Amino acid sequence: MSGRGKLIAVLGDEDTVTGFLLGGVGELDKHRRPNFLVVEKETSLAEIEEAFRPPVVRASPHPPCAPPGDIGIILISQCLAELIRHAVEAHARALPAVLEIPSKVHPYDPGKDSVLRRARGVFSPDDLR
Repeated sequence: MSGRGKLIAVLGDEDTVTGFLLGGVGELDKHRRPNFLVVEKETSLAEIEEAFRPPVVRASPHPPCAPPGDIGIILISQCLAELIRHAVEAHARALPAVLEIPSKVHPYDPGKDSVLRRARGVFSPDDLR
């Protein structure tokens, strides 16, 4: 990881993930685990939640003396984030940043975005003008 930047992890539908993979974000770690998950109709809620955890763990190792992880951003389709909202909101660290993105079928709804809601709590409306 020395001399390299942080990776992006992607969780979403086939079209969304494929677009990011074509852009070069796909990578396997030393245990051959990918930094992406294509969610299909058969994908269980447990699989989605399980896929969300490794990028968080890869990005922020628990021992304070551990080297920094390789994941800097987790992009997750907002419709999937809604399914595992408890896990998304439980993640309070700055890295990896969890960003909710629209999917082909589900448009982005700023009212559901937990990061945006937290940011609104930090800033007053006058600060955003």
